[in-house]
Amino acid sequence: MRQCFVADLGGTKLSCALVDASGTIRARKTEAVDLSSTQAPVEQICRMAEVLTSAVGGRGERRRRGRSPARGTRTTWTVVGVAVPGLVRPTGTVWAPNLPGWERLPLARLLARCLRAPVVVESDRSAAVTGEAWRGAARGKSDVIALIVGTGIGAGIMTGGRLLRGAHELSGSAGWMVVSEEENETFFRVGCLEALAAGPAIARAASEAMETDSGSALSCLPSESIGARQIAEAARAGDRLARRVFERAGRFLGFAVANLISLFDPEVVVLGGGLAGAADLYLDTLRRVALERCQPLAARRVKIRVSRLGNDANLLGMARLAFAKAGVMCLEPGT
Repeated sequence: MRQCFVADLGGTKLSCALVDASGTIRARKTEAVDLSSTQAPVEQICRMAEVLTSAVGGRGERRRRGRSPARGTRTTWTVVGVAVPGLVRPTGTVWAPNLPGWERLPLARLLARCLRAPVVVESDRSAAVTGEAWRGAARGKSDVIALIVGTGIGAGIMTGGRLLRGAHELSGSAGWMVVSEEENETFFRVGCLEALAAGPAIARAASEAMETDSGSALSCLPSESIGARQIAEAARAGDRLARRVFERAGRFLGFAVANLISLFDPEVVVLGGGLAGAADLYLDTLRRVALERCQPLAARRVKIRVSRLGNDANLLGMARLAFAKAGVMCLEPGT
């Protein structure tokens, strides 16, 4: 069965895998991203491709008979797919502000030269929604939104089975949605969702709340060590301040989801990203707010779900997109 090599490149972590056309991950490896130079992540992806190729020991069908540039290892994959946290042009050129020097970086060309294979580059949000529609919480659906909430907030949007990219490849910049009149100096904008409901915003809201409420267990921790994970742990232990912080974030996310539902009429909205792991603390609030405020007919039909794939959504979605570009048929849900 055909395989592809895929990479999910984030601001701090790089995950790579060999994935076959059934959506099975055959091998994987995750490392901290090397940010020592502009070229370092590119070289790191190439090294991880060699490591994974060696790990599978040449198993599988070898459509390509080329040799990897480093040690002459025969490749076991047909095409390469890379998901990145930024703007991707159709040429495979990337703008990623979280990666040093990644302004108009010709990533597809650089990797193709190194790996000697066709390379497909997409935004991580497009990869996520594709993965959820292929093998995740929106399996088999063609109108899907994947709302990714972590350090930042973005949305992958699929309508009629097609990815929505926009005139300037900026569709899905959900973190910029206005959901409040509250001014926030973080973005020098009014009501920016990311400044109110992303991971750093949750930590900031907790710190501000503790200035007037010293009864929280979080008050015993050094302020620099308080992040969304620590706040979630406190909330699950019954800390009222921590619970209020997550409910507040859930309310803002609910406003955003209501707008997305009314605009795009999806079958499923999938919540992913790092904060999906804390969805038990805000999902009820998010659902209630979203369904109360979105278009009433859409509210009756839409499903709001938490990702079942986690970080694998990007890997599987990128595999699906890469296979499609290479003309390789993937197995559909139920086959």
